[in-house]
Amino acid sequence: TAHRAAPRRFRQDPFQPLDAMSFALATSAASAVGAKRAPVAGARLGKSAHIPRRAMQSSVTRAAVGADEGAAIKPFEAIVEAKSTHPVADNRGDSFARTPHFHPECERAINEQINIEYNVSYIYHAMYAYFARDNVYLPGIAKHFLKESLEERSHAELLMNYQIMRGGRVELQAIMPPQVEYDHPEKGDALYAFELSLSLEKLNNDRLIALHRVAGEADDANMQDFIEGELLEDQVKSIEEVSRFVGQLRRMGNKGDAVWHFDQALLEEA
Repeated sequence: TAHRAAPRRFRQDPFQPLDAMSFALATSAASAVGAKRAPVAGARLGKSAHIPRRAMQSSVTRAAVGADEGAAIKPFEAIVEAKSTHPVADNRGDSFARTPHFHPECERAINEQINIEYNVSYIYHAMYAYFARDNVYLPGIAKHFLKESLEERSHAELLMNYQIMRGGRVELQAIMPPQVEYDHPEKGDALYAFELSLSLEKLNNDRLIALHRVAGEADDANMQDFIEGELLEDQVKSIEEVSRFVGQLRRMGNKGDAVWHFDQALLEEA
């Protein structure tokens, strides 16, 4: 009886030749970095070249190492460009953080706005002192102007910190002394003070818009974004708030009981 031959089992030979495409990819990777192409035994022109898998892997490894060495030797263009475009100042008197976009005109305009914020804060502080007197004593209005004084001072400090962050120098200027008395023969003290406050808020808004214009002319996008997000939005809200107070006081007139109720409403909000 004829015995059927057992099926032949095939085992993957680690030295099994590769096809021509795999060999081409390996040799092209080596030649791309200047690696010397190793001669292949048995390779003939016009025939498919075959190399052992282990030999191909070693060629790819040598190509990768050669690529890393070439990258390390070649200067990094971004570093060269950064050093030539933005050199670090050698003089300690110059800011290290300052960029070309932060123009000296922007620095000067920020210092002027800091002075404006401090002046407005000074006026509001004087208003607080007036309405806190024992012979005037409108505590709600006094607390309102104290809050406004601290807010304007915080705006000045915000601008100072921004100036420092951009590498500018803060130069504080003189502050004009505010008036002491706010009583008006026709309007009374409350309406007169809030109308003055409305004028100050609108003036401050004009100066912030001018500051924003300076940043735009200098093509300073960061400064424009800072003014819009941190200052202008709150300034518009302040104008709207004071406008409502002026409207209410004009309806009430200069009578003591009406102003007293207005003051109590502000005291409850505070």
